[in-house]
Amino acid sequence: MGHSAAVWDYRAATEITKDWNGIDKIVLRNPRGASARVSLSGGQVTSWRNEQGEELLFTSNKVSSKPPKAVRGGIPICFPQFFIWMLAKFRNCGSLEQHGFARNKIWTIDGNPPPLSPNDSQGKSFVDLLLKPSEDLKCWPHSFEFRLRVSLAADGNLTLISRIRNVNGKPFSFSFAYHTYLSVSDISEVRIEGLETLDYLDNLCQKERFTEQGDAITFESEVDRVYLSAPNVVAVLDHERKRTYVVRKEGLPDVAVWNPWEKKSKSMVDLRDSEYKQMLCVNGAAIEKPVTLKPGEEWTGRLEVSVVASTLSSEHFDLQRM
Repeated sequence: MGHSAAVWDYRAATEITKDWNGIDKIVLRNPRGASARVSLSGGQVTSWRNEQGEELLFTSNKVSSKPPKAVRGGIPICFPQFFIWMLAKFRNCGSLEQHGFARNKIWTIDGNPPPLSPNDSQGKSFVDLLLKPSEDLKCWPHSFEFRLRVSLAADGNLTLISRIRNVNGKPFSFSFAYHTYLSVSDISEVRIEGLETLDYLDNLCQKERFTEQGDAITFESEVDRVYLSAPNVVAVLDHERKRTYVVRKEGLPDVAVWNPWEKKSKSMVDLRDSEYKQMLCVNGAAIEKPVTLKPGEEWTGRLEVSVVASTLSSEHFDLQRM
């Protein structure tokens, strides 16, 4: 696939180039200078920059594998599972890997995407990707079509819309997550608002169920939790940068929160020892209750991430809106 460019509404542009591994990537731009990069390796968003050119997603500087293996950072797509401990919910899937296979497959550009609402295309630079089963997916023998639209709006908001259709002759179930690595100044200076009083499964305590007690989530050690039945809007406040990420989701009842902290970082081959300080994963997800699709049925999961200037409080956000 060669180099090409197309012009969309508001002069927002999309360009196809190749990364250093020779794999096609799509660069989305808006008129104000914001940009996003999407790789066909995993359908993974690998960069999202604001109009000042600041990178908003974390990506590790330590690369330990070659494509199509997912890189550590950006927004990997986790399908058809998120945790290895979810394997019990699938039959005959003993070889499914952590976070599923979608992030380690080569996607294609969708030449015939289904129509979406005007709000999902107007004034936006976007690309439609497609993943279908391949012969090596014997561990998950189901026929499906996975369509992913990544769009960059005129205001710089980043949106991912996944549509998964069952073209199988029998029902199948899956769990899902947008594994979103946000770039932060210092994890010790970050707080999450919108998950207070919720129940969560703690992956550090044998998936035991707890209830969040704090006014906000702050970080002093490793955190690996799945917050259940979470609101559709969550705010991540970065005090040092006076910046707030606003995460909006639809069709994704749960929110996974993760930071490996110092000890675990040192054991990870694709993360430098101190990089945990600059990252925080806040993932829109469907984990506790897997999605089940009957033949012909389709599921849609949407994630939108925006950035606004902030003070020490997010009181000006309506976290229940959406």
